[in-house]
Amino acid sequence: MKILITGAAGFIGHKMVKVLAAEGAEIIGIDNINDYYSPALKEARLRDLAPLPRFRFVKMDLADREAIARLFAEEHFTHVLNLGGQAGVRYSIENPYTYIESNIVGFLNILEGCRHGGRPRLVYASSSSVYGMDPHVPFSESDRTDAPVSLYAATKKSSEEMAYAYSKLFGIQTVGLRFFTVYGPWGRPDMAPMKFMKAIMEGRTIDVYNNGDMLRDFTYIDDIAEGVRRVLHATDDRAVPYKIYNIGNSEPVRLLDFIRAIEDVTGCKARMRMLPMQAGDVVRTYADTSLLEHDFSYKPSTPIREGLERLYEWIRGYGAI
Repeated sequence: MKILITGAAGFIGHKMVKVLAAEGAEIIGIDNINDYYSPALKEARLRDLAPLPRFRFVKMDLADREAIARLFAEEHFTHVLNLGGQAGVRYSIENPYTYIESNIVGFLNILEGCRHGGRPRLVYASSSSVYGMDPHVPFSESDRTDAPVSLYAATKKSSEEMAYAYSKLFGIQTVGLRFFTVYGPWGRPDMAPMKFMKAIMEGRTIDVYNNGDMLRDFTYIDDIAEGVRRVLHATDDRAVPYKIYNIGNSEPVRLLDFIRAIEDVTGCKARMRMLPMQAGDVVRTYADTSLLEHDFSYKPSTPIREGLERLYEWIRGYGAI
């Protein structure tokens, strides 16, 4: 296997480089190291990956059409794992063009690279945010996803539609993975698990939206990685080789209960400022993973307490990043 991993300096990208390198795959990782959150954390992840013998990193922007086309022409990938792109729901309200450039134009460049570069199998990151405010839970891949409540969600839904078109037109194997609130060591500092735990440990006040009355399907990074690994290794011989899977823990946790679990793990008391619902947020996420279980005999299963304990140990060692 020769794999392109975009977003290699990101949270999930970093983990997937390590997992796939351990299997002996040759990996080229790209990332633009933007400042959406601390570039120091991204650089630290890359330093962690540097000793891997068959991994090579290239700083590159997904929106750079010529650079992406040249990369595909030169490297002849067998697989592409597209984890790059602009994340974050609230940030999309203030910086909409960044999402179009990265998640729409950038993803088009990846699709075109696959089309003209030997048609490697493409697995790409989607998001649970595509389900919007759908009252039907748990969220199933067959549910309607045509009412996004943020531009971020709209770009992820657009990626799924673009992937279908390229699967239909050019026979490219494409698989979208709808991730549900990923957390764990090396995680993103803008997301609640890392942000809340560090703030609670340091005695700082945390902002709790919708007065904590939110449900999140927190999914531990190792569970995400195993699901991605299995999907990446599969093949698809259908007439239109296109698929979507949820990857979530299927056990949503109330936000206030999640904060209490952090208190138990850290031994520190949370200081909270209760705030109303923010624009673009959703009240609940809850994954139906029966399709993933059926096709790959796999279901994420790490309990929230165990995942938080591992995150706590990592923060104690790397919290200064």
